[in-house]
Amino acid sequence: MKIVTILFLVFLSGCSLKTPANNWQYKSANAYNSYTKNFLSDHEVLAKNDLLRATEHAKQSADLMQLARIYLGECALNISVGIKDSCEKYRDISSVINDKELDAYYHFMNLSMQEKQVKYLPVRYHPFAYNILKKDFKSANKNISNMKKPLSSFLCAAIIRDDIDRDTIKKIIDVASYRGYKRVVLFWLNESLKHAHNQEEIQKVEKKISIMKSL
Repeated sequence: MKIVTILFLVFLSGCSLKTPANNWQYKSANAYNSYTKNFLSDHEVLAKNDLLRATEHAKQSADLMQLARIYLGECALNISVGIKDSCEKYRDISSVINDKELDAYYHFMNLSMQEKQVKYLPVRYHPFAYNILKKDFKSANKNISNMKKPLSSFLCAAIIRDDIDRDTIKKIIDVASYRGYKRVVLFWLNESLKHAHNQEEIQKVEKKISIMKSL
């Protein structure tokens, strides 16, 4: 197995990057894993430093696959917490990578995927991808609730944020809260305001948001 296939980012593999053989890849993978946790936990300064280290180590090699995965992973994390990101960094180097799996993932995140690209996504995304292509958002919400990988569920939920239901939002908040992912929780608490039934519920959610932001 080629080393580039071992270095599959968290959103694509659903787990942390595995330890590679080369020192620069090892350092890059470790820094990216730390970046993911700090970013989702809303430790902004630490996250920025981790991402810088991850990219600097990846740039030590002419093999741009690792750098492309980092750029795509950064974009996925941004999207998962409601930050607009067109994945420009990835697009700038994608022409020299020419990887069908990464391209499929890029189009998946940006809702520009074609049906023929679904097969290049990890299998766990297939039901969700087919349902959003059919605009069957009721089924897509069920797919998210059944996902075992939290990071995958965060991303998929954000992709259909305009068509998400209250139960899915609640589950995402519960999962993110359990793991201490403050940035994810804050994003979905704000989104939940759009689905509130009454003013009392709105005030309760706003109070939670205020308390969390003050911590």
